[in-house]
Amino acid sequence: MRNIPLVTAREYLTRVKKRSFIIMTLLAPILISAFYGGIIWVSTNDQVGATAKTVVINDESGIFKNKFSSASNINFKFIDGFNRDSLLKNTADGFLTVEEFDLDHALKLSYESKGSLSAKETSAIENVFENEIERLKMDRIGISKEAIDSLKASVAISELKIDDQGNAKSSSILINTIVGMGLSILIYFFIFLYGVQVMRGVIEEKTNRIVELMISSLKPFELMMGKVIGIAAVGLTQLGIWIVLSSILTLVISTVFGIDMSQSAEVSPMMQEADMGAIQGKLGNIIAAFIDLPLLKIFGLFLFYFLGGYLLYGALFAAIGSAVDSETDTQQFMMPVTLPLVFSFIVSFSVVINDPNGVLATWLSIIPISSPIVMMSRMPFDPPMWQVLLSMAVLIVSILTVIWLAGRIYRTGILMYGKKPSYKELVKWLFYKK
Repeated sequence: MRNIPLVTAREYLTRVKKRSFIIMTLLAPILISAFYGGIIWVSTNDQVGATAKTVVINDESGIFKNKFSSASNINFKFIDGFNRDSLLKNTADGFLTVEEFDLDHALKLSYESKGSLSAKETSAIENVFENEIERLKMDRIGISKEAIDSLKASVAISELKIDDQGNAKSSSILINTIVGMGLSILIYFFIFLYGVQVMRGVIEEKTNRIVELMISSLKPFELMMGKVIGIAAVGLTQLGIWIVLSSILTLVISTVFGIDMSQSAEVSPMMQEADMGAIQGKLGNIIAAFIDLPLLKIFGLFLFYFLGGYLLYGALFAAIGSAVDSETDTQQFMMPVTLPLVFSFIVSFSVVINDPNGVLATWLSIIPISSPIVMMSRMPFDPPMWQVLLSMAVLIVSILTVIWLAGRIYRTGILMYGKKPSYKELVKWLFYKK
């Protein structure tokens, strides 16, 4: 066992000193933050990528004439009579005909153009006419739009969770879901990304025959454990840097491209005040719910399942790498290993989030092949402590068992060349004597 730290240090230093590691560690947060900023910028600027259109309107009813001039990126021009010359001469993008109608029947519009309207443009045109019809109907019965707006109300629910001592703490399904799924996604991608690195590293050393020299001075099990732990340390280092840099850059970009909620829509002052009050109330509830989460407990358990899930699957990936001679031969063994991960990830997004304390969620958070992902998606919802402790105990026992089994496959497969093993062969390797 004294050689495991040496192998771990070798695996760690070899990877963190690579130029590709340094570049990706520094570049990834910038790319993530730029992507996040781009989404905010596009979603909050309606004019991005949009081209203004001119639509000529022939209002046969005479009700809407000159009642509005624009909507979104569309400019309206009212004319008398049916005339397509504006389209043929390219002075307009579309010709809209408003048929005769009364307020008690549906309005029929006919749009002609050389191109086509987008879904957003179609909705903008429909909304303009719908708003005008609503205004006309309210005028007919003697009710103003301002009076209708004053009847609208905003409701904000403050969610509270009662603990065993009877204390009430803020709670929010939204923030619990975001935190749980965020942590589950990190574990999911970490296991896949660095588990595959373990497998590729084993295959590379086996192909280059470097391993023959290495096992002359250390045991195969020591080599496998050193590689698995070393790459885990690389992953933790990279993840820590990513979290710090991404948080800083995301905060900066969010500030630069922030949304001014008070100017996002043209509404009456009374409604704007009510809406802003509701928004501020909900935002306050979300912040309070996040602060009231047992963050220290969640972070500690995140590290446990983060490493536990990796060690469980990393040992399996190492065993797969030792059993084959090339990456193309890994497909037959990868499926049984990756399916539980993918299944856990999908179930966490559907069943677990909708019913975090249900029977299925409970059992999946205890079964070791799914517990690292499923339990983390449940943690913000505060599952019973006995379930958490049972899940941790089962995972620890499973890790020790899987490492022992993977080590037996590894010690034989690491020196096997030119043969594609089957599942039957792997079972035989488990019972080979030293």
